[in-house]
Amino acid sequence: MKRKIYSELVEWKNNKVNAKPLMVLGVRQSGKTYIIDQFCKQNFENYIYVNLLESNQLIDLYNESFTSDEKFAQLKVLLGFDIEKQNTVLFIDEIQESEKLISELKYFCEKHNHVKIICAGSLLGVKLKRSKFSFPVGKVKMLTMYPMDFEEFLIAMNEELLINLLKESYNNNKQVSVSIHEKALALYRNYLITGGMPESVANMVHAKGDYIAYDTSILSNILDSYFNDMNQYVKDDFEALKIKRVYNSLPTQLANLSHKFQFSKVDRKARAREYETSLDWLQASNMVLASKEVTVPEIPLEGFVNTEVFKLYLSDAGILNSILKLSIRDILTDNISLYKGIIAENYVANQLASKGHELYYWQSNNTAKIDFLLYTKDGIIPVEVKAGESTNSKSLNVYIEKFNPKYSIRISTKNFGYDATKKIKSIPLYAVFCIEKDNEYDIY
Repeated sequence: MKRKIYSELVEWKNNKVNAKPLMVLGVRQSGKTYIIDQFCKQNFENYIYVNLLESNQLIDLYNESFTSDEKFAQLKVLLGFDIEKQNTVLFIDEIQESEKLISELKYFCEKHNHVKIICAGSLLGVKLKRSKFSFPVGKVKMLTMYPMDFEEFLIAMNEELLINLLKESYNNNKQVSVSIHEKALALYRNYLITGGMPESVANMVHAKGDYIAYDTSILSNILDSYFNDMNQYVKDDFEALKIKRVYNSLPTQLANLSHKFQFSKVDRKARAREYETSLDWLQASNMVLASKEVTVPEIPLEGFVNTEVFKLYLSDAGILNSILKLSIRDILTDNISLYKGIIAENYVANQLASKGHELYYWQSNNTAKIDFLLYTKDGIIPVEVKAGESTNSKSLNVYIEKFNPKYSIRISTKNFGYDATKKIKSIPLYAVFCIEKDNEYDIY
């Protein structure tokens, strides 16, 4: 299946000026190994693949006390290939198994930057967060791979023509026909069933969109695999239990009327200091996305973050619905009651994050709440998420009156449109992928 990160991999390959080893992070089973493998096979004449979970030779080599030059020479012998040969790439999977090898990426960058190396691994982010070794800051290019967004889902479902039409309608604020609108909403609800995990999407593609033939056990099995992997990267069983408690509380947290994460929802007697490391673990593993509350929606948003208040979203809408044990029929018929809005908001968070948007939100003494704030060339743009067609926007009206943004965005099940009087751009839930990140403000 096509993944949009592929173009970023090609860009990395073609960068001759600032060549660095590449490290790809992302939640487990998001398709990192598959897409990197495909990229290496299609773009290099010589391709060497090493999985550190399957072979200890490289781990043992880099634990030795040889110099970096000596290790590099012996690495080529172990691989049985001269990785300095032109048009060659080395893909080291599960690199989190060797802290010394990760540290050695600095040497590759400084002394052998003509050598193309890609690294990835399950829970690599956790390893980087928790290890005390010297990470080669500034010597590695890092990419984060998310589950498939809705656009990638549409590509997998052979709906490229629909994608083009939606992008055109988004850019021109032009409605699509009722038939197209209903078709796109139906595909959106199909996506809520599968989420963006490639195995889950592939199963729906194989079933040709027939939800009766879709294997509902896939997402629950993926969730089980998350916690099975966890045992390798926690201090003890007690820490694992705390992480599971935090994660399992998230559906309840999302329904919290205070619009913030509360430790009391994890455990009635819980204190922040007792669960801070659990939160760090979940964020480092990319199993959750954090959205920060800002006190004032001004540039730069990061400068006005309230560090004590935040929200957590699950990394995948399909995983959320699997945890909620929602029936496919109720999802397709939109019979979700209170959680309809929560699921839509989590879905939007997933789509924005996959586009590179940092997640922020604003609220005013619990009387008004803006779901997301986007930092754009037009300033700070408020985004309100509605799960249905309702245009009742009390919170958005409060925000507009108070801060007078250049325009606002309302995401709902309504068709495309633009209210010139209120300066509100209407975007259907199925077109959130059209909201691009402004590179002008990408200072990293």
